[in-house]
This record gives sequence, structure tokens and C-alpha cells, in this order.
Amino acid sequence: MSEDAQYLEYIGVYNADASVWGEVSYWFGARLGIRHCSLCEVTHGMFRKRADWVQCSESLGVVFTTYHRDDAPQDVLIAAKGNYPIVLGRSSSSLEVVLNSAQIEAFNGSPKSLIAALHTARE
Repeated sequence: MSEDAQYLEYIGVYNADASVWGEVSYWFGARLGIRHCSLCEVTHGMFRKRADWVQCSESLGVVFTTYHRDDAPQDVLIAAKGNYPIVLGRSSSSLEVVLNSAQIEAFNGSPKSLIAALHTARE
């Protein structure tokens, strides 16, 4: 992305499904260590969104929208290419990968670290 371009929106896609069964199976699987989504760890606690995530994401100055892999719009799925979790950036002309799963994993569940990386991506 060129230096003068800015993202108009960030889009995070979880490595989990939005259906009731998907939510329940992920919750139990995560507790048993058989399911994992590093973006879920950044944005959610045991039952709801993390307060520190909400506060940090508000510092972006643009919307951070999240989807599950089974409820994301088609353009988001195409840009993600089946790689989840992922954070995409939408500019006026494109939708591109900003953070891949390995980068998100490296934040170890820290909202501050993820937001700092996104601030850097906007520069």
C-alpha cells in the first residue's frame, strides 16, 4: 500500500463459525485446547467482548468490523483466501491483508499489540 493511502475500515475474520453450533463447539474446543483462534483471544474474554479491546479499537479512528468465516461477505472471503484468522484493510480501491494469522498469534491475545500494529500499517 502506498504511503499516502489510508485504510477506511479494518475487517477481522475469526477462525470460527457464527452458527450456534459453531459458537458452542468453539467455546468448548478452546477450553479443551482443541480449537484456537488468536483473533478471538484478542477481542473476546470467556463470554463477551473484552473491555480493553473495545477501548483500544476505538483509538483507531476507523471501524474495525469482525466476521466469522461463515458469515463474512464474499469480497472479504476472496481477499482472505481461506486463511483465518486474518485482518484486512479496506482502502478506497482495494481490500488487502494487513495482518496474517502468524502475526496475530504473535500478539499473544494483547489488544494493545494488535492495535499498535494497525496504527503502524496506516502510516
